[in-house]
Amino acid sequence: MMGKILFRSLVGLLAIALIAAAIVYLMLRQSLPVLDGSLQVDALNAAVSIERDQQGLVEIVGTTRPDIAFGLGFAHAQDRFFQMDLQRRNAAGELSALFGEAALKHDKQVRAHQFRQRASATIAQFSAGQKLILSAYTEGVNAGLAALGRAPFEYTLLNHSPTPWRDEDSMLTVFSMILVLQDDQALFERSRGTLAQHLPADLYAFFTQQGGQWDAPLVADDEGNTQLASAPLPEHGWADLSDPGRMVYRPQVSEDMVVGSNNWAVAGAVSKHGGAIVADDMHLAVRVPNIWYRAQWRLPDDQRLISGATLPGTPLLVAGSNSHLAWGFTNTQGDWSDVIVLQTNDDESQYLTADGWRDFDIEQEHILVKGQATEIFEVKRTHWGPVIGRDDDNRMLAMIWTAHFHQGANMNALALETANTVEAAVALAPQIGIPHQNLALADKDGNIAWTIAGPFPNRQGTDGKLPEDWSQTGASWDGFRTAEEHPSVVKPLNHRLWTANARTLSGDAFERMGDSAYALGARQQQIRDRLLAGDNFDEADMLALQLDDEARFLKPWRDHLLKTLAAEENLTPALQAMQIELSNWQGFAAIESVSYRLVRESRLKIMELAIAPLETYMMSKDPAFNYSNANRQTEYPLWQMLSLRPAHLLNKDFNSWHELELFAMKQVVEPLFADGTLTNDTWGEANRVIIQHPMARFVAPIHWWLSMPNEPLRGDTHMPRVQTPTHGASERFAVSPGKEDQAYFHMATGQSAHPLSAFFGKGHQDWVEGNASPWLKGPTKHRLTLVPN
Repeated sequence: MMGKILFRSLVGLLAIALIAAAIVYLMLRQSLPVLDGSLQVDALNAAVSIERDQQGLVEIVGTTRPDIAFGLGFAHAQDRFFQMDLQRRNAAGELSALFGEAALKHDKQVRAHQFRQRASATIAQFSAGQKLILSAYTEGVNAGLAALGRAPFEYTLLNHSPTPWRDEDSMLTVFSMILVLQDDQALFERSRGTLAQHLPADLYAFFTQQGGQWDAPLVADDEGNTQLASAPLPEHGWADLSDPGRMVYRPQVSEDMVVGSNNWAVAGAVSKHGGAIVADDMHLAVRVPNIWYRAQWRLPDDQRLISGATLPGTPLLVAGSNSHLAWGFTNTQGDWSDVIVLQTNDDESQYLTADGWRDFDIEQEHILVKGQATEIFEVKRTHWGPVIGRDDDNRMLAMIWTAHFHQGANMNALALETANTVEAAVALAPQIGIPHQNLALADKDGNIAWTIAGPFPNRQGTDGKLPEDWSQTGASWDGFRTAEEHPSVVKPLNHRLWTANARTLSGDAFERMGDSAYALGARQQQIRDRLLAGDNFDEADMLALQLDDEARFLKPWRDHLLKTLAAEENLTPALQAMQIELSNWQGFAAIESVSYRLVRESRLKIMELAIAPLETYMMSKDPAFNYSNANRQTEYPLWQMLSLRPAHLLNKDFNSWHELELFAMKQVVEPLFADGTLTNDTWGEANRVIIQHPMARFVAPIHWWLSMPNEPLRGDTHMPRVQTPTHGASERFAVSPGKEDQAYFHMATGQSAHPLSAFFGKGHQDWVEGNASPWLKGPTKHRLTLVPN
């Protein structure tokens, strides 16, 4: 009898679970986008079609550019509205309304910049045509949201209702990208300032050097030099500084914390089909959904095809081709902000300027916080910019930033849709208000060019390298530099251009562009060398270069580690196994490579031990100090120390540099060798990709449903194929304008953020395996027609 009761109970529980699962499934299905048929909508001049192929790639068909913007907004909202919502909230400082107190610190930090107010003010500067396109896009977004049978599934999980889209939200999306690619707290400059304040000048110069053998800029200085000189070994050492006590060790995941992007271009003179080609892979956090959204449309005036990557939240084609011109971006890492150290009166109601005392402008920001009372946050502004914090002497710091000006954030990138030549695009570049980008260009006539998209501040009385008291120096920004002062390389004689977040300029031009944590040039140099070694290129060659995971940068480290092991007489079994693996060096960041993992991790452990004295001393002055914020090119001082072995720069926990190196290698290999073998300790095991939806952590039991497969991947940071568990190619493409049928396009995840959508994971496997996914939309599988009401 008890058995029957237990059986019936289990059946009942199973039935309840199935019913609950069915209800959840039906609720989720209601939030899927409308793919076929026709819908009556407001705010349209004529019918607009949204066509999708089997991969979900979208083509918008309309008779006016505003109507096309409406259709794009509709598609964006249906597939990606929650992503769009997070982006606008990220820039506006409004995430706490969704996520509660966990997001409050971020919201307060961002509110200092008052981007929602700036967005509205910037839109007032738009041309009538830009306003019309933006307004139509907003109408399309709200129509797409309203057409869903239920709000996007994320809002069900959060027990929240979506807020309609507004015109300024598209500008907030631009600001959100600026926050991703630039630093709203100016940590690089502030960290440099802290170092300069507390270190002797020679130690400061040594640990902040920014160039050397890995440099590969596009432009040499007046003497023809492309490498920056290395800083000499400093005379001062750790014994010359106050003893901070016990050594602090900060594990190094990678010194290249800002994972960068690649782009390059080859002219028609060196391409197999005679057309110039742009290749682009923007490396960002890889997530569900992908940051970009693939779309295409034809301009009504001349029917030219616009195709490539759009950013949900804006009506812009971010990177791609207009059939006459193709373009791609990488982040510049130039210096686009300055930090001003403020002198204030006793009650901190006024600050000193070169013209005397001025009152702070003070406003209150109201931050909605889910589950608790509204938070009141006070914003203090100077005539230079907002107060962003305090230094380690408790002095207020203000920030001036190109993002605070309408020249630095706008929708002028729309003009790239109708540009026909590289010269025309170069002329547009200073007016394009986006996070400053290396703009690689190719036109239909086979020409290529490079320039910077974004305005250059016209600094007066300062070089902007370190925080300064501008009330004493009279320093200022006198608007922005002229187009004639804007750097560019047009139709290079070698028919090749390349960038990878490292320094692109030299001499005076480099000084004008400034430095805000350039990447080490190793990745850029490897791209340059591959391009210069080839004679003729096509799109397949571009893909092969994007997938290049040769470990050129780590080869000297492998040799150095072997030399260290050879100098030790009594190697432990773990170190003996390591020696064997390093002797079998394959030279690639391959999934199956044990040697690559050992070399990479040993380098980072040596770095941790070698720079610990610097970090320990600096943290005694400022507990928040992090050397990785001050220099992404630790390789140069580190390699000099290991090569020259200066006793005065040796970590006091070790008796020799050899001892330090050997200890680091043991720290790496012994945990891996605990099972008596290194066979299973491959790079692929350490480099398993994690591509998840932001909501995955809230629904842990089914996080797999909202994620891509947890696969091992090739690649790393100091090579063209950039890949870490959480960062990589958010898109990867090569295109020749007018030859889009030969182009390819990869995304890390599919078009739709919805796990029940057929387009959720489409394209992911091509991204993983490096298969050339077609650029253009394939045969139409779904057609939705929007008709005016």
